[in-house]
Amino acid sequence: MSPEDFRRIGHELIDRIADFRAGLAERPVMAQVRPGDLRRALPAQAPEAPEPFAAIFRDLDSLILPGISHFQSPRFFGYFPANSELSSVLGDYLSTGLGALGLSWQAAPALAELEETVTDWMRQLLGLSDAWSGVIQDTASTSTLLALLCARERASGYSLARGGLQGSPRPLVVYVCAHAHSSVDKAALLAGFGRDNTRLVASDAAFAMRPEALEAAIATDVAAGCIPAAIVATVGSTATTAIDPIAHIAEIARRRGVWLHVDAAMAGSAMILPECRPLWEGVEGADSLVLNPHKWLGVAFDCSLYYVRDPECLIRVMSTNPSYLRTDVDGEVKNYRDWGIPLGRRFRALKLWCLLRAEGAEALRARLRRDIANAQWLKGEIEAAPGWRVLAPAPLQTLCVRHDPPGLEGEALDAHTLAWVDALNRSGEAYLTPAILEGRWMARISIGALPTERPHVEALWRAMRARAQAN
Repeated sequence: MSPEDFRRIGHELIDRIADFRAGLAERPVMAQVRPGDLRRALPAQAPEAPEPFAAIFRDLDSLILPGISHFQSPRFFGYFPANSELSSVLGDYLSTGLGALGLSWQAAPALAELEETVTDWMRQLLGLSDAWSGVIQDTASTSTLLALLCARERASGYSLARGGLQGSPRPLVVYVCAHAHSSVDKAALLAGFGRDNTRLVASDAAFAMRPEALEAAIATDVAAGCIPAAIVATVGSTATTAIDPIAHIAEIARRRGVWLHVDAAMAGSAMILPECRPLWEGVEGADSLVLNPHKWLGVAFDCSLYYVRDPECLIRVMSTNPSYLRTDVDGEVKNYRDWGIPLGRRFRALKLWCLLRAEGAEALRARLRRDIANAQWLKGEIEAAPGWRVLAPAPLQTLCVRHDPPGLEGEALDAHTLAWVDALNRSGEAYLTPAILEGRWMARISIGALPTERPHVEALWRAMRARAQAN
């Protein structure tokens, strides 16, 4: 494709995306397709001859768009906010179009230094001290894996330079609340701890980790000859946005010499609001921290911020220094290839930079406050409605609810919950995520799509009652 063809088709592509976003409110929120529909509609082999982009656009409209559930819809209340503010989308286009590859500082100096700048801008917006150093990863899953790898190495005296975990005579243990994200369990497995050495710490009535249970679990393991290596605390758990008591956990970690990683993937964005920072009081006592601006903040996926208090530990575990990447400025710069798993890096900082500059911090704060206010409004409506229950505290923008008709319990209640949520989702009116809490199904309502305003939340509440009544 020539630059002139790219210019012409690119203009049409931008127009199509703008029209798509402008018309999202009219589209069904959940994809209206069945398994295999797209595969059956596509050719079995790749084309031998070139096809015009007009044909690609036709298939985009008829085949691809119907197969997408629209996270950007004002009526999307599932999973978590997965926003792609259009200013950030333009930054993502820039990253792809420029084609910079961050193998080293010298390979793309602007890539490295813009990443250093925007992670520090975010550090300040979050109210974190200058003891933290940041790097952009793809997702919180990767960031948590990095944290556990660093914890493993620190606890084992950096065994990677010797026999690795196979050279350690004593088991290394990870501690996590039972309501933590599933990525923590996966990270513990990938980092070599093993499921037998992952402790699920009991939670309280608000689904947050109990510090006394953590202390007891560590004491038991120490007495058994194990080495407590890492604690993963959560600020905003996936199912309920539960908040672990970070200050108490950090004190235990400090006293026991255990690495503390704080998973604030979704809720971390709320810390740009000064009034929300008490939720993670004590975070300065952690060793590492992750939040995903590609969720509630509005950055285009993927953009996960991983902060560490001791970058030298991260570099020691992750560094690679082949001869063909060495330069005479290595001692003066940050080589981010040594701050994560991949050698090559995309120019992810551009989409965060564009968002912060084009929107401004105050507008971002206003939008998050809007979402929290809408969640509190809906919480009040549900609590006042006969037969409806709010099942967990709602410190931010996620509600856990259940419709409890008289006489329904156990599996019959589960079937009722799944039926009305499924009916609502299939109708295209809105999208919720069912989840299990304390052994029973419930509906999660996550408020935070970019265009979601109070009328959309009011319409959701009407639709919930209608579907629950019909099922």
